[in-house]
Amino acid sequence: MLPPSAGTDVRPALVEVRAAIKDYGGLRPLRLQQFDLHEGESVSLVGFDQAMAEVLVNLITGAILPDSGTITVFGQPTHAIANTESWVATLDQFGLISERAVMLDQLTVAQNLAMPLSLRIETMPDDVRARVREIGAEVGLSMAELDARVDAIDPLARQRLRLGRALALNPRVLLAEHPNAPLSEPDTRTFANVFQAVVSGRAIASVVLTANHEFAAAISSRVLALQPATGTLKASSLWRRWLS
Repeated sequence: MLPPSAGTDVRPALVEVRAAIKDYGGLRPLRLQQFDLHEGESVSLVGFDQAMAEVLVNLITGAILPDSGTITVFGQPTHAIANTESWVATLDQFGLISERAVMLDQLTVAQNLAMPLSLRIETMPDDVRARVREIGAEVGLSMAELDARVDAIDPLARQRLRLGRALALNPRVLLAEHPNAPLSEPDTRTFANVFQAVVSGRAIASVVLTANHEFAAAISSRVLALQPATGTLKASSLWRRWLS
């Protein structure tokens, strides 16, 4: 067997996109010629607005299918996912960070963190409570923040909560739709450090869609910019200026 050529990534491909097109009612369809995400790799994608980012995440998770082209996740084309049970099993391997993910403002941060883990969120079992505290510490939520109602916490804590929720089921891939958008510049820098530490510590793959090039460079090993007319992704050479 010949050795892999220089520059070839031999890690397993978790997500593969080939010549995908999806018309979603925008000025032009979403086009993505080729994209590969390998195990343990962190990639930021710029050039996707909020609506386009949602479409891409839905395509990757198999919630919708491309009009043409193929998307393969964990070795299976999304068009071959046979039923709801199989789709849910696939979806559970993704952790989603999105404003679309429902949070219950009248409940505490801890209760919201527990929702992916148990139906018993008011009187949590000891193992669930311990897991919630573990995740909270991982994303930098204080005990006071865990006990606070969601409608009383600041934007940075809300994004920490969204990150924690995405991690709850130990996903293989994190998918994030403009996670820095609600944050001030100082909070964006803080969140970048938290996100990068979590991804690195867990050695999991991530795809982050963002309009902030510095945030993208801070959290990812690769930054790719979409060329919307052709659907190609162009590598960015930005340096990681924010990580302390």
